[in-house]
Amino acid sequence: MSAQPEVFQFKSEARQLLDLMIHSLYSNKEIFLRELISNSSDALDKLRFEALTNPGLRDDSPLKIKLWAETGDEGRRLHIEDNGIGMSRDEVIANLGTIARSGTKEFAARMAEARDAEGEAAEAPEPAEAEAAEAPAAGADVESLIGQFGVGFYSSFMAADRVVVVTRKAGEEQATRWISTGDGTFSVEDVQRDTHGTTITLHLREADPDNGLQDFTAEWVVRQTVKKYSDFVQYPIELRTERTETPTDDDGEEIEGAEAETIVEWQTLNSMKAIWSRNKSDVSDEEYAEFYKHVAGDWEAPFETIAFKAEGMFAYQALVFVPGRAPFDLFYRDQKWGLQLYVNRVLVKDKADELLPDWLRFLKGVVDSPDLSLNVSREILQNDRRVNSIKKKIVRKTCDTLEAIQKEDRARYLGFWEKFGRVIKEGVTDFQSKDRVLPLLMFASSADDENPTTLAEYVERMPEEQEAIYYITGDSRAACERSPHIEAFLDKGYEVLFLDEPIDEIIAGHITEFEEKKLQSVGKGTVELGTEEERKLAEDARKEKEEAHASLLELIQKTLDAHVKEVRLSSRLKSSPVCLVGEEFDMTPGLQRLLEQSGQATEKQKRILELNPDHPILGKMQGLFEASAEDPVLADYAHLLHGQALIAEGSPLPDPAAFAKRVAELMTR
Repeated sequence: MSAQPEVFQFKSEARQLLDLMIHSLYSNKEIFLRELISNSSDALDKLRFEALTNPGLRDDSPLKIKLWAETGDEGRRLHIEDNGIGMSRDEVIANLGTIARSGTKEFAARMAEARDAEGEAAEAPEPAEAEAAEAPAAGADVESLIGQFGVGFYSSFMAADRVVVVTRKAGEEQATRWISTGDGTFSVEDVQRDTHGTTITLHLREADPDNGLQDFTAEWVVRQTVKKYSDFVQYPIELRTERTETPTDDDGEEIEGAEAETIVEWQTLNSMKAIWSRNKSDVSDEEYAEFYKHVAGDWEAPFETIAFKAEGMFAYQALVFVPGRAPFDLFYRDQKWGLQLYVNRVLVKDKADELLPDWLRFLKGVVDSPDLSLNVSREILQNDRRVNSIKKKIVRKTCDTLEAIQKEDRARYLGFWEKFGRVIKEGVTDFQSKDRVLPLLMFASSADDENPTTLAEYVERMPEEQEAIYYITGDSRAACERSPHIEAFLDKGYEVLFLDEPIDEIIAGHITEFEEKKLQSVGKGTVELGTEEERKLAEDARKEKEEAHASLLELIQKTLDAHVKEVRLSSRLKSSPVCLVGEEFDMTPGLQRLLEQSGQATEKQKRILELNPDHPILGKMQGLFEASAEDPVLADYAHLLHGQALIAEGSPLPDPAAFAKRVAELMTR
């Protein structure tokens, strides 16, 4: 028989573990204040929950969090105090003496067990009337309390070399003091404290702004940090301030010889107004505008406000704003973007780009959810289907809102499109969102010299026999209008969309159809317009002319073989003599130029040279060819036609000097 295996427990060096947490877990040292305020908020929540069934635990004093700083013989200290549930001696040892042990998580588990045992969560006593508007009901999900990991407290050692905790549990008389320098040991002793709650005293390290550690005895540092991370915590966060005044007489004059007095005041730092938690009908446009200015750092009101929430197994609230103007860094590659992410009103990520697709990067606002999977530092979202669910909902709500504005107030939508149209077009490349983006798109059109059109409106105007949505890409509307490629389409009365922005070269390949109508470039493939009978007659006429000019076309092909893959007669040209077209899946010249400008190597593409069979130039060349197939002028004319086609579409000439020489020679003949 083999011996039974021995079982061992993993060992850890507490000092090394603390050191790892202090230096590796959090990216910003100021986070410690957010974590301690969150713990205090949890303690106040716990007291309120417990007091629902044991009212004697609470006195009449309002629940709040206090901060104050001191400097003196004992060094630089910062105090964080709450009148929450507090801890017993055993809880202090268990919770503060074990890294990653969460008292909040255990409390939530106990509450859940109690609810399961009674089966009466919905009938629990209601919270006090004064708090009902802000506090969750007794049956609410107490697991939404933020302190789930049991490590936030230890972030204190990023800013302090000694931490003292004095705490007294509600319902008990004895208080406990816990002291540690983060060296892997701590001491605990019984002390006296007048009221329930907890006071944490941080003996601060020397400020080191170069390494991210500000001076937290400075009032402005504390104010700024609280405003950034804890502005919407539902309990008042008060800062003690002191000022010195000399007594004055009835006339307001200082009394000579009177000693100056120190006036102590408590100022509330946080707004506590989580506007996203209120019903939209209860919030005025002015209130939304002010909140938008706060989160976006803008001075103008938003273009549109989108507020919604989800409840059930997965709960969250979202308040999203469409800005009234485009930010200057909208197209900067390294710009940081995203919504503010809160967990129970505590900011955990300032720019959560996981919640937005990049083509909606201009949106501002907040998402508040207790149910997202964060990493232990609460600074990074884990890959979570819930994150994707929120993202999809934001996309759907935003697109629905913009589409409604487009239909109900066209002028207002055009103002939005002028600012954000280019970035919205990027959404066409987003497979998940493409179908929602397409109705929002607007393009210049041959049907209107001033106003752009949507794809849906184009389809409504299509003649019955028209089978496709026709478009042309170009550097500008003027270039599109002058293009020889559109001549036959306009002659037939067909509308052509002008895709005249650089982004259009990219998105054109992603829009294959809309409302069962194929999108077709007028600069690619062959052209078959009109009814079936008209198309047959046109094709027969083209073939007849092609046979008549077959030998000349072969000569032109041979002359331009280095530049074009085929020479043929055109069905798309009406007044221009020549144009270059591509196969259906060829890259457009504009896209090729765009890729080359961005540093991407592309292969040179040969395209098809199309000649207008009814243009006098072809007749002249045919006459020269019949007189002498060896006439060198024919080769010059072939190169001139190729150059003319390139110039017409805005492409560079392969040999500008040779082209200029041929033009000069032609002019002297």
